[in-house]
Amino acid sequence: MRFPSHRPAAAFTLLAALAALGVALAAQNWGGMVPCALCLVERWPWRVAILLALLALLLPRRAGRLLLWLTVMDLLAGAAIAFVHVGVEWGLWPSPLPECAAPSLGQGSIADRLAAMPALPSKPCDAPSYLIPSLPVSMAAMDLIAALALALLLAAALRRGARRRRR
Repeated sequence: MRFPSHRPAAAFTLLAALAALGVALAAQNWGGMVPCALCLVERWPWRVAILLALLALLLPRRAGRLLLWLTVMDLLAGAAIAFVHVGVEWGLWPSPLPECAAPSLGQGSIADRLAAMPALPSKPCDAPSYLIPSLPVSMAAMDLIAALALALLLAAALRRGARRRRR
């Protein structure tokens, strides 16, 4: 009896991770949303998930399933980063990154203050960005939900596939 392949789960994970990262980049490049330092850190687990899912598509079942379990762990790490960001947005704790504070221009002349300004505008991490203005769910909260949902779906698919193989 031939058992189901890991490839549908890998393909779904690849597409979902591409979509999540694509939404963030589209909001930044076309929507004019300026990402904060934590937003930029939140994108890395999605990039890793894309790479792992792509490799899982190309490798045989055992290696592919192992990479997909690593993807589950990566997505949970991404959810943890997003959870920290949501807590910063809600004022539950300070940001762990020093770049998240609003820029301080210090003392001195106007020329000194202008020289101290960053080349690209940054935004403090405790200022939430809303993709849909009428929906009070920030981009960080959407990232948390998406990472958790994809991790749970992928873990469930991998466990179901393992149970079928045991029968």
